[in-house]
Amino acid sequence: MESVPLNGREEVRFELRRPNDIASGTYFEKGDVLLSKITPSFENGKQGLGDNIPAPFGVASTEIIPIQAITPEANHRYLFYYLLHPEVRAALVGKMEGSTGRQRVPEHAVRDFLVPMPPKLEQMKISTVLRKVRRGIEVEEKLAAIARELKQSAMRQLFTHGLRNEPQKETDEGTVPKSWIMQPIRANARLIAGGTPSRGVKEFWTGGTIPWVKTGQVDYCVINDTDEKITPVGLANSAAKMLPKGALLIAMYGQGITRGKVAILGIDAATNQACAGIIPTTDKLKPLFLYYYLTFSYDRLRSFSHGAQQQNLNAELVGSFKVPQADPDEQTEIATILQTIDRKISVHERKGAALSDLFQTMLNQLMTAQIRVDKLDIDTREVTALNPQS
Repeated sequence: MESVPLNGREEVRFELRRPNDIASGTYFEKGDVLLSKITPSFENGKQGLGDNIPAPFGVASTEIIPIQAITPEANHRYLFYYLLHPEVRAALVGKMEGSTGRQRVPEHAVRDFLVPMPPKLEQMKISTVLRKVRRGIEVEEKLAAIARELKQSAMRQLFTHGLRNEPQKETDEGTVPKSWIMQPIRANARLIAGGTPSRGVKEFWTGGTIPWVKTGQVDYCVINDTDEKITPVGLANSAAKMLPKGALLIAMYGQGITRGKVAILGIDAATNQACAGIIPTTDKLKPLFLYYYLTFSYDRLRSFSHGAQQQNLNAELVGSFKVPQADPDEQTEIATILQTIDRKISVHERKGAALSDLFQTMLNQLMTAQIRVDKLDIDTREVTALNPQS
């Protein structure tokens, strides 16, 4: 099941096995739509196309329903996209059978499901349009992934070699340029813990206007808004404190991946007790440089808490965490380089999100005939070449 893609991706992953090594499975043929039938895979849109297998047939999980275009009037890729339509999915979810948590869409429900069948050429044009949008999404995802890899490489280079071509030295925290001094955060910054107004007092929350950050939002980003807001009375009657725009936040609690993540406030805000604010108190430590260094040091920071036999970080531990004190101009240059890469990542993420919205809109309008493409001059050769029935 893990080899079946999500979100409109077509290609399934596969491995080659000897026939005697396959104890059970579902027979399918090259080009079949492979539909996951078990919850929650079905609801999540897990399905793929068997176009890319290097054989005329294969074997899939028993939790797969293979669907094949068997008449000259049918295009299997059109069927693939039609089955992604949210209303189609919802209708089939309503036909699921079995015990809670192990429900499945029965094969007969899929087999008997009515599908609108425009002329085959129109099916292929619809498939071509949707495939091109989907390909655009994948391009942006790949470019964003490449930019993230570039950022990781850049951080390794910049935080171990710097920008001045100077010799390096070994420290307990790793290799750094010779002129850099490793100092605890508290030497150049103050830490401010947060708090939570009592949930039982409505006046602390109702009509709140003060942004209040929870750890789930601390995720390598600039925080410009919050899910919840507290009132001035709630702020005054709790351990929560106002932090200024530009302050760093670090997540101190969490058994999963949250602990050790950082973010920057793009607004004045308060936080809960699971976050700590870090505000540099001297020009020797630039906030953006510290933000990127703590991003780079995520694993070391988390192990730092484990080494102290703590399941959580705290202000004392974070304050004693050593970070480089480099020349302020070099700090600014390093932060600017990494900020530029972040902007590139953000551009590709925004483009991918816009294309994903476009895909869902086009999927709905094409499959409900709100938009017709039958009269448009659309080159369907790519889809034709991939269609076993063509």
